[in-house]
Amino acid sequence: PPRRRWGEDLIKALLVLAALISVLTTTGIVLSLVQETVVFFGEVGIGDYLFGTEWSPLFQPPSFGVLPLVAGTFLISAVAMVVAVPLGLAAAIYLSEYARPIVRKIIKPILELLAGVPTIVFGYFALTFFTPEVLRGLFGNGIGIFNGLAAGIIIGFLVVPTVASISEDSMSAVPQSLREGAYGLGGSKLQVTMRVVFPAALSGIVASVVLGFSRAVGETMVVVIAAGLQPQWGANLGKAMETMTAFIAATGKGDIATGSIAYKTIFAVGTTLFVITFIINMISIRFVRKYRQVYE
Repeated sequence: PPRRRWGEDLIKALLVLAALISVLTTTGIVLSLVQETVVFFGEVGIGDYLFGTEWSPLFQPPSFGVLPLVAGTFLISAVAMVVAVPLGLAAAIYLSEYARPIVRKIIKPILELLAGVPTIVFGYFALTFFTPEVLRGLFGNGIGIFNGLAAGIIIGFLVVPTVASISEDSMSAVPQSLREGAYGLGGSKLQVTMRVVFPAALSGIVASVVLGFSRAVGETMVVVIAAGLQPQWGANLGKAMETMTAFIAATGKGDIATGSIAYKTIFAVGTTLFVITFIINMISIRFVRKYRQVYE
């Protein structure tokens, strides 16, 4: 009927509009970043920026080597994934394969609720409790009050719901017939889980890990509060560190003059962060397509 046809066309138009808004928003972000970044590189050499090991753009004389920020970002994100991947996958395996339905209905929403807690709360938890009570209790005063280790571990807890939820959904989507066939061949619960279900859900699991890593790379408030704002070219997680997102947040709220070279560093670092996350997402898509299994 014509009325139904108009309704379908309206829904289709709204969906296309939503897709266009997403594309246009991303395009606008890229253009705003690139425009200022090009001006920045007109004053600062690309080689000095990409390969320099000293970052102090707000001091005289300024140094624009971004490697300390990149190193801090990846080190803290790596610590976060060391925490998040085992905990997240263990939670996903339990919820998908071992938990009773009523337990799953209770635990999974609670786990996902963790992702809704404001990150500033986690940041102050790391600063006021985790570092002085836990880390210094284990490692002594060699751990600074601001340090990359606390920030990485707490970000790991933030990423756990992302890894666990997406992995659990992927494992639950594996057809029950595969499990039954493996049990029929004499497989134990653990063997079926690790040798049948886990490989079958690998594309979703890889996607959850890469998405969790992107989440860790993009985290801001925890590193601003707990990690300190001191760029470090090294791997000493017991000392203060600075990430790209922390620099953008701290510098953006400062009293720097618009149009100055210090102001343009925000856009240069933002472009660098955008390129890194873009590459990570491309890798994720490649892995998902490579390991995707389709069941009928």
